[in-house]
Amino acid sequence: MNKKTEIKVSKFLSFALRHRPEEVGNELDEGGWADVPSVLEAAARNGYAVSLEELQQVVANNDKKRFALSDDLGRIRASQGHSVTVELGYTPGEPLELLFHGTVARFLGSIRTQGLLKGQRQHVHLSAQEATARNVGQRRGTPVLLQVRALAMHHDGFAFYLSDNGVWLTETVTPNYIVFPNE
Repeated sequence: MNKKTEIKVSKFLSFALRHRPEEVGNELDEGGWADVPSVLEAAARNGYAVSLEELQQVVANNDKKRFALSDDLGRIRASQGHSVTVELGYTPGEPLELLFHGTVARFLGSIRTQGLLKGQRQHVHLSAQEATARNVGQRRGTPVLLQVRALAMHHDGFAFYLSDNGVWLTETVTPNYIVFPNE
């Protein structure tokens, strides 16, 4: 499978496992898991004929490690980023002192007043690495890197979860915990 096809299948999997499983005929359990045979059938119905080996390749090669396969290869789920309600089962943990969030300048006004909001997703996504956050921000234009005083938030009672692919998740980040550029 070439890289271009891998990206298309990955985007289909995001849609099918994170956002609109019912539209492609997928059914997720409470933990966000779907049966691999059902996902492969849904992919084929939607123009992506993929074998189990190719699915494994997409999961293994995904640059953000968005997906996880069960040990027996019978189930698959997205690691985070759901706009449908699932319980991923992550245990609250203590984050690093600073985490990062990538955005673009046009959102800074609302972030200054409202903070970082989860929007349609279940959590706000934060990164331990500046480069990762910068890459996320540049998807929408010239990136602006925000620092989040995550450990202070944690000490103030905010819960943080570390996803299987290394993304830190929290419900919201209020403006007082955000360090904006040039501040």
